[in-house]
Amino acid sequence: MSRWTAADIPSQHGKTAVVTGAAGLGFETARELARAGAHVVMASRNATKGAEAVARILSETPQASVRFESLDLGSLASVAGFADRLRSQTDGLDLLINNAGVMTPQRRMETEDGFEIQFGTNYLGHFALTARLLPLLVNAGQARVVTVSSIAARGGAIDFDDLQARRGYRPMPVYAQSKLACLMFALELQRRSQTQGWGIASIAAHPGVSRTGLLYNTPGGPGGLRRVMRAMLWFMFQPVPQGALPQLFAATAPEAQGGGYYGPDGRAELNGFPAPARVPRPAQDVEACVRLWRLAQDLTGLRFEVRS
Repeated sequence: MSRWTAADIPSQHGKTAVVTGAAGLGFETARELARAGAHVVMASRNATKGAEAVARILSETPQASVRFESLDLGSLASVAGFADRLRSQTDGLDLLINNAGVMTPQRRMETEDGFEIQFGTNYLGHFALTARLLPLLVNAGQARVVTVSSIAARGGAIDFDDLQARRGYRPMPVYAQSKLACLMFALELQRRSQTQGWGIASIAAHPGVSRTGLLYNTPGGPGGLRRVMRAMLWFMFQPVPQGALPQLFAATAPEAQGGGYYGPDGRAELNGFPAPARVPRPAQDVEACVRLWRLAQDLTGLRFEVRS
């Protein structure tokens, strides 16, 4: 695969895209999609950051079509409200970028609905959002859903006996579980799209290691060893625009395949240009993917149904 960059994004004129997250990778993804001509809806819980992101994109690309909508992925009610508003505004959705996330809070926290915040936001929130938007995705014809995972998923395991980390909370293993779940969701969504004839290409991507705000929201506190190492070894991490390339590739490149997983092509997939990524063994377990999907249905109370 050649060194694919944002300059290779084909025209997105006439397409509508939803990107979750208004900072970091979400901002870069929204900016490049808007620059390529898509109508972009940036969805985030932080209205101030959302407004700033929209203003920045318009200052760089005055002709861009971009707006902000409030969405808290840690609230199933907020997800439902966002989906209802979007359905009232458009009949089809061409791109859904499940990007936003929470990374390794030092103590265990819960969402509005009582889920562990990383599993509840990163996985269940995006599961619910995709379910709610399924009719719009099907109506668009050949829509793409891009779900952002992480290289942390390699060390992840789905603890089916304690998905909410109530018995014991360790920030990084719980984060890794949530990102493994995101990858398993993307792969299972592709299988179901093919079986049900939805016409949706479900694709996963990961950014390698990028200098996003999430990188610094990790255990240890201001003086912790991990934080000091991150500050000293900054040169190992790629800039955010580079980190956004795999998900932009998955969203727009003609050669990106449904059921594919893309990340950087450098050593250990830490940095570089978009290329097929290695799928961790747990995500290759189809029975586990189905089990996780069914549990998500039970936890969210949602089914993937084409009718509105």
